[in-house]
Amino acid sequence: MFKKVLIAEDHEIANISVQKTLDELGIADARYVYYCDDAFAWIRNALKAGEPYDLLITDLYFEEDHCKQTLVDGKALIRAAREAQPDLKVIVFSAENRAPIVDNLFKSLSIDGYVRKARRDAQNLKQAIHAVYQHSTYLSPDLKQTIQGENSYEFTTFDVTIIKLLSQGVLQKDIPYYLQKQHIKPSGLSSVEKRLSLMKEVLGFSNNAQLIAYCKDIEII
Repeated sequence: MFKKVLIAEDHEIANISVQKTLDELGIADARYVYYCDDAFAWIRNALKAGEPYDLLITDLYFEEDHCKQTLVDGKALIRAAREAQPDLKVIVFSAENRAPIVDNLFKSLSIDGYVRKARRDAQNLKQAIHAVYQHSTYLSPDLKQTIQGENSYEFTTFDVTIIKLLSQGVLQKDIPYYLQKQHIKPSGLSSVEKRLSLMKEVLGFSNNAQLIAYCKDIEII
């Protein structure tokens, strides 16, 4: 079992719950921090001391307060931690339940496990720790079913270009002008409208703002 674990969690109740779970697993050497910058500092200090952490358990979102942070969320912490210690195991423990965002954590950050804060999350966290220790990945059962059953959408280069232009404040009716300037085909307004309609229909969005926000969340723009 893991010997040295670092927990980054800004909600005290959740922090206590994780502590109890680790105690039940017999993991005595655990450090608990409330800020991502502090977590990264402990990871670097442990490396310098020649006693690196085996596992990082982190929330995904951290509330802002009077303590300004360089690493503002779990994703930034994971990137920094993996750059400093590539072999560090990572489990995300978060209330986020949007399947595409969770799926993207495995694809873009290569996390080892994801446990959703919900019913039975203590038991799921134990299962995740055991699985990751055995060099397997873990995903909460409810999210696994959602991700496997969801009708995913494969974004084309044309789609990404359209969404980027919208995110930059270009009006939908003006997009063909920018496409023509870049010699991108098709460039007609009808083609743009059809692609946007298709994306929103498949992903279940009612407007372009939701589509843009989603694409930022999964980091394709």
